[in-house]
Amino acid sequence: MVCSQADSTFVELPDSTREKEHSPTKATIMSACLPGLGQLYNKKYWKIPVIYAGFGLMTYFIYTNADQYLNFKCAYIESIGGNQNGSYGYLVQRYTSSELLSTREFYRRNLEVSILITALWYIVNILDATVDAHLYTFNITDNLTMKVGPAVLPSGLGYKPVGGVRLCLHF
Repeated sequence: MVCSQADSTFVELPDSTREKEHSPTKATIMSACLPGLGQLYNKKYWKIPVIYAGFGLMTYFIYTNADQYLNFKCAYIESIGGNQNGSYGYLVQRYTSSELLSTREFYRRNLEVSILITALWYIVNILDATVDAHLYTFNITDNLTMKVGPAVLPSGLGYKPVGGVRLCLHF
């Protein structure tokens, strides 16, 4: 209940004048359920395409690496079985068994790394929504400034001045 004090009596303010509470928990849950939904709740609309572009890129890498991994895995199995004209004959005829095995392992590692990066991207999406929700009502006024500039400082060893950097904070 939000009240204002007027002549030592309390008057309840109508709902329209109350400030809506912005919940970091709600933003976190929304972003965990559907990536980008927490950013929508925080009114950071420009982040949603960035999130989905990242997921799209990682989906491409996962699909490509999984496809190549399966191709080289099947080709390696065919080469060990001595089948030169099977479904993957174009790979068996081009590479030796050891090359097929090492290439298969290369794509397997890339597939695992792609999955890990996708999971990290998902976690970053959730953390971004949480931090943005915490800072949603943070007030930055024009009184808060920081200036960085060159400075000439006196030397402690002699009379020659030394160049430096000046950092001025005003709040």
